[in-house]
Amino acid sequence: MSLTLNDIQRAARRIRPHIHRTPVLTNESLSQRVGAQVFLKCENMQKVGAFKFRGASNAVFSLGNEEAARGVCTHSSGNHAQALALAAKLRGIPAYIVMPDNAPAVKKAAVAGYGGKITFCEPTLEAREATLAQLVEKTMAAVVHPYNDKRVIAGQGTAALELLEDVPDLDVVIAPVGGGGLLSGTSIAATQTKPGIRVIAGEPEMADDAYRSIKAGKILPSIKPKTIADGLLTSLGTLTFPIIQEYVEQIVTVSEQGIIDSMKFIWERAKIIIEPSAALAVGVLWEKKIDLGGLNVGVILSGGNVDLGKLPWQSHGQL
Repeated sequence: MSLTLNDIQRAARRIRPHIHRTPVLTNESLSQRVGAQVFLKCENMQKVGAFKFRGASNAVFSLGNEEAARGVCTHSSGNHAQALALAAKLRGIPAYIVMPDNAPAVKKAAVAGYGGKITFCEPTLEAREATLAQLVEKTMAAVVHPYNDKRVIAGQGTAALELLEDVPDLDVVIAPVGGGGLLSGTSIAATQTKPGIRVIAGEPEMADDAYRSIKAGKILPSIKPKTIADGLLTSLGTLTFPIIQEYVEQIVTVSEQGIIDSMKFIWERAKIIIEPSAALAVGVLWEKKIDLGGLNVGVILSGGNVDLGKLPWQSHGQL
């Protein structure tokens, strides 16, 4: 199932009335600290606080009327659940969300607040998938996977499209990687808009399945990852893996301390609230494991949904 720049451009036109076109900001302190000219694409300012709303919107608004009327469904305890619920609300169709019963109360409340119809299940992948299958059988709703879905990947790629429209002379684009939806869309949008541009991913050292998978040439699922970047705990999908293989130059792992330090720096100096998963992209520059000195670097700040009671630079919030 190949995906092209044309798919991402169509997604951009489709979702334009519904999403925020997020700003691209710079911070001289950050650029001096990392030795590159850094441009921050602020998806933390997107609706639902994360890039996920792009992919969910593209999936929801690409459905035919008859299919859409039956609603959409997914299993998720995070940003995708909120994004799909809001996109469905905007289209006026039901969203059925399977959530583990131990999901944070704030996330349950957010999904319900966007109009999502929640079904709770045991906190295991098997229970989530089984409950979703029962819902699909009952409602005939369309499944929208958080990242292993062509429509979702195309939607996520629109952030990089906007970034390159605003800053066309970028040398490098950096995005975090979990399931790979954002990175896949970003890599296609960037390399097919500007041939020769480098696409690099940031991944936690303590949840480095994408790094290992690319090295091995096959998907190696994440096993008991433990990182403060809780949005990056998922493994690559069958659609995202080959795209990343083809278009991404390399995956750079970032230490937990690097995630915390770069996140704190962005909060303090750039006055931008980002979550640990978004700090991964900054962390690639921060730890200087690869030389990007003097280059124009675009960084996708993937989201800003943070539990303010558990900030990672507070001792009780650290691992």
